[in-house]
Amino acid sequence: MELRTLLVVGSSLAFLGYGVHCLRSDSMRSEFARYGLAHLRVLTGVLEILAGAGLLVGLYWPLALQVSSGGLALLMLFALLARIRVRDAVLLWLPAFTLFVVNGYILLDSLGTLG
Repeated sequence: MELRTLLVVGSSLAFLGYGVHCLRSDSMRSEFARYGLAHLRVLTGVLEILAGAGLLVGLYWPLALQVSSGGLALLMLFALLARIRVRDAVLLWLPAFTLFVVNGYILLDSLGTLG
């Protein structure tokens, strides 16, 4: 299986799961409140689910892959900044950083800019 396909499927599964967790979990309510972003929790969860599904659709429709991976990279950049702002330890912001890099790679690869 091609590297991009593996990254797309892995990222999609991560965001589908995390999006549901974001919508249903009391621990996520607490986390978003800790970031001062409680008002964005539901929107974040919905966007993660939609973009996670969009990554899978993007395996067959390149525009969906570009929009979804770009949106998720941006979302993870904001998540990373939120964690840095509250002075979380590196291990706590490493998943957001990793998903930022993975989705950035997917976006650049889908645009053909990686050569």
